[in-house]
Amino acid sequence: MSSKDWIEKDFYATLGVEKSASSDEIKKSYRKLARESHPDHNPGDPQAEERFKGVSEAYAVLGDDTKRREYDEMRSLFGSGAFRRGAGQPGGAPFDVSDLFGGGGGGDGRFGGGGFTDLFSSIFSGGAGGPGASRARGPARGRDVEAEVSLDFGDAVRGVTLPLSLRAPGICDTCHGNGARPGTQPTTCPVCRGAGVTTRDQGSFSFSEPCRNCQGVGTIVEEKCPECRGTGGVTKTRTLNVRFPAGVADGQRIRLTGRGEPGQRGGPAGDLFVQVKVRPDDLFGRTGDDLTLTVPVTFAEAVLGIDLRVPTLDGAVTLRVPPGTPSGRVLRARGKGVVRRDGQAGDLLVTLDVVVPATVSDEARAALESFAAATPPAAREHLDARVRRVG
Repeated sequence: MSSKDWIEKDFYATLGVEKSASSDEIKKSYRKLARESHPDHNPGDPQAEERFKGVSEAYAVLGDDTKRREYDEMRSLFGSGAFRRGAGQPGGAPFDVSDLFGGGGGGDGRFGGGGFTDLFSSIFSGGAGGPGASRARGPARGRDVEAEVSLDFGDAVRGVTLPLSLRAPGICDTCHGNGARPGTQPTTCPVCRGAGVTTRDQGSFSFSEPCRNCQGVGTIVEEKCPECRGTGGVTKTRTLNVRFPAGVADGQRIRLTGRGEPGQRGGPAGDLFVQVKVRPDDLFGRTGDDLTLTVPVTFAEAVLGIDLRVPTLDGAVTLRVPPGTPSGRVLRARGKGVVRRDGQAGDLLVTLDVVVPATVSDEARAALESFAAATPPAAREHLDARVRRVG
């Protein structure tokens, strides 16, 4: 992505969100559009591939809080006319963005590194050798990549290592990422001498801009790799073994540093973010580090008490249900929940559900009638008093 793109492209419109959209709204829209336009779902459709590149490019900026803030600041400054040539003077000519970013030849150099802040520190540096001089740009960092993985409930609680297959840009195996034909090496750019930027006078200021000769990389590939055509990266399917730690929660993101899109011509790779989706279990639920379980008991068991054998994720435990236990009481099996990173574990919370049968046998009915006759009625005096007042 060229620096000029940050001013001329409306990334909010690309993702179909308002400028005030939250991070979650931006992420949701990106995932929807990325799924719809992904090349795997639209084989042979170059327009879909371009749309996929566009939404990925937009999310690479808006999905990063720092880059989004810098992008908003830059568009606000240039949109307000703050950088018009001769601003405030009659007849002042409009400032051409091409004057700043290399005459429209922004090439493949991305607005990476320090982003907006580094750019403007270099614009008003007073020359490459001054105290505010820009540092060398070098090969741009690769974009971050997102993937989604579904885990079984038990695997999420205990932790698991799974293979993850991705079809995404990766380092070219032929040139190992430097973009040069095997047997050759990139050479230092003779124009910027490897700095990646050049400086020229513009009125009262000295402007530093990405070198047009090497597109800000600092090196020139004379003989391009036949596989990646000099970019250093190719789209391919790769398999990674991803370790999901014990206790990973639904919706959590796992970050794998340097496993994203490779940088341009050997630049640092982006990161891979794996979004976790946990499939619900047919027995257990989860609240923080505690596991939950609902167990039905009969009326007689609740009244008389019982030693109840219940399952856990790694065996079973016996819990004592004391006599006279009401429906809805929660029993706790300590240490049978989710193991935390510090080695401590949550608990298993067992909720008792007293089951009332819809039908009973004659023998059971007779026994219940005898029980009712021998048992005092429930205390309902406060309810009876209200009934008498309103009735």
